[in-house]
Amino acid sequence: MRKLLNTLYITAPDSYLSREGESVVVKKEDQVAIRIPVHNLESIVMFGYTGASPSLMHLCMERGVTLSFLQESGKFLGSVVGGAKGNVLLRRKQYRMADGPDGVALANRFVLGKIANARAVLNRALRDHEETIQSDKVVRESDFLKRYMKRTLGCNTLDELRGVEGEAARRYFSAFNELILIDKDQFYMRGRNRRPPLDRVNALLSYLYALLRTDVHSALETVGLDPAVGFLHRDRPGRQSLALDMMEELRCYMVDRLVLTMINRKQINPKSFMVKENGAVLLKPDLKKDIITAWQKRKHDEIRHPFLKEKISVGLLPYAQALLLARYIRGDLDGYPPFLWK
Repeated sequence: MRKLLNTLYITAPDSYLSREGESVVVKKEDQVAIRIPVHNLESIVMFGYTGASPSLMHLCMERGVTLSFLQESGKFLGSVVGGAKGNVLLRRKQYRMADGPDGVALANRFVLGKIANARAVLNRALRDHEETIQSDKVVRESDFLKRYMKRTLGCNTLDELRGVEGEAARRYFSAFNELILIDKDQFYMRGRNRRPPLDRVNALLSYLYALLRTDVHSALETVGLDPAVGFLHRDRPGRQSLALDMMEELRCYMVDRLVLTMINRKQINPKSFMVKENGAVLLKPDLKKDIITAWQKRKHDEIRHPFLKEKISVGLLPYAQALLLARYIRGDLDGYPPFLWK
């Protein structure tokens, strides 16, 4: 469990929440693990579900503390809330910002985070495997990404920003194949393709991006933002545009590095894929299970958050960023700080 920006995250599935006076009590195996006065909290997020007492739910509703329940996989199930106080105001401001000039500035931050983290992936690979990687190609694309970061800050329209983002992504993925060190006849990438993915690497990326999107969607729900109303991605029926926005800065660090690690460590069998008649490459059921296991294990790793200056698990990164985004939209922060990995 972790208290982060006035939100208590319960990540152990065997935890039970109860009330003791004006405090929230978390018990594990009938032993008190932590006791926090309710006035110190804005929300509680539970992963997995052993239980929460009706008395605790009543306390949360009385004090305006949102109690959210998620599956262990990160899928959002629902929330216990009291009378509408803050979320409607936050969402109304989100909608106004999405339709105004401030929306472009926020979209800039998402794209800047994406390009900076893509460049960090290339540079880290060069440092770790300098003798193996064809460095000229990777260095050249890394230099281009640095220029695109500067161009991003000067974009004044969404069309201009999307153009820079698309070109930066093309540059990044053109070098991605150089980061694959083994079985290159089976695991290769000739650029990003999807719907359907046409090679094993793109199939892995697409599957893990879907898992990340679920986590980001849940994070946005827990802070009261509308996942469907974004700033970079246009609104469409059934599309979680804000979740797609926030994914941009997290893709390279949370997903791309995991895919490279699993391939280079020979944790993925090339035979664990299906190739359809139309060329689509899909993951077999057993491989999906292995990917989910690796994804969940990865989320338990710890990282020092560059803005909060404290250690959190990788799995809480979407929640930390969602909290920071909500605080920026409310006006508590002067600017939204994207996650930047170094």
